[in-house]
Amino acid sequence: MAASAPGLISVFSSPQELGASLAQLVAQRAASCLEGNRGRFALGLSGGSLVSMLARDLPAAVAPAGPDSFARWTLGFCDERLVPFEHAESTYGLYRTHLLSKLPIPHSQVLTVNPALPVEDAAEDYAGKLRQAFQGDTVPVFDLLILGVGPDGHTCSLFPGHPLLQEQEKIVAPISDSPKPPPQRVTLTLPVLNAAQSIIFVATGEGKAAVLKRILEDKDCSLPATMVQPRTGALCWFLDEAAARLLSVPFEKHSTL
Repeated sequence: MAASAPGLISVFSSPQELGASLAQLVAQRAASCLEGNRGRFALGLSGGSLVSMLARDLPAAVAPAGPDSFARWTLGFCDERLVPFEHAESTYGLYRTHLLSKLPIPHSQVLTVNPALPVEDAAEDYAGKLRQAFQGDTVPVFDLLILGVGPDGHTCSLFPGHPLLQEQEKIVAPISDSPKPPPQRVTLTLPVLNAAQSIIFVATGEGKAAVLKRILEDKDCSLPATMVQPRTGALCWFLDEAAARLLSVPFEKHSTL
């Protein structure tokens, strides 16, 4: 499985091929975890273009496992914009509309941020939901986190130069001054990201090429995405050709053509 190789960079000829392979990776990881000691699969999702990508390919990829398997899924979100679920910027709202309607995950096992609360309270409330779902973990250990990366190197709602990059105690943090609107958000912190069993970064398009070179070749430690280094877990990157066009480091080329 691709995620077993730390730091593996996989490049696909198109976002469509990337999405199909990503969905297969999620399905494989879920099956492996459901057969493992914990007997459950904890998945953390990010928003943006990942929503449509996963909505297109994931339902078919996980269908062979049967509907009963979803009773042992736990789904969380790597960050959330503090807007109503019906708002176009709501990560959960978009997944609810486009993906969760096709996956029978019990509602009680979909962990959401409460956008009706003040941002500090929303972060504390979400942290409480995570602690309840991950009882026994000092820091919640997701089986798989799927992360995006912005042209500025941000991931989740962790932005370059922001004090939240130094947070070591909280598992969830509020942010009221996001440089990318909307300004109020709730985000997982680096200790949670780096506790994950597997992390996959997904990036597509020429607009990501320059920052990916800084992350993957220059190892620019000022960038939040570079600071994601799982302590014991696996880290891999799924890129399309446009996003990878400036890379000279070794990568695996994938194509179904």
